[in-house]
Amino acid sequence: MDRDEALRDLAGRLGRLEDLDEIRRLYIDYGRHLDAGDPVAYAALFSRDAKLRLGPVMRADGREEIERAAAKVLRSESARKSVHVIASPSIELDGDTASGECVWAAVSGAAEGGAPGVLVGRHVDEFVREDGRWRFARRAGHIDVGALG
Repeated sequence: MDRDEALRDLAGRLGRLEDLDEIRRLYIDYGRHLDAGDPVAYAALFSRDAKLRLGPVMRADGREEIERAAAKVLRSESARKSVHVIASPSIELDGDTASGECVWAAVSGAAEGGAPGVLVGRHVDEFVREDGRWRFARRAGHIDVGALG
């Protein structure tokens, strides 16, 4: 491999690592913005025409609708007392699109004298590079442990 080929190879590998890191950051920011109760920052993680399918809790098409749906959910008492943990992201890159999956847990504050509520599930995601940034293009949420009450 000559020097130019080596530099192209290195640039490609570095670009891949940067893409993976930016997508991993989306996973982290997703939970952080939910817990902060910030629907504007939350919606900014999604592409303009994204589709969000979180069971009966939140269904929305497009960034503006996602922001409105998030604002409605985040106003609830239980949402203001919850913490989201996002773990084990798996990401497959394919040019300016990617797919991924992660495990999530949502722990909500206990009612007086009760135990905290715990939900555990998976998010199955599609990503797109839009305006030079990675964003969620489609996010589907699945509950594996616990139930909405």
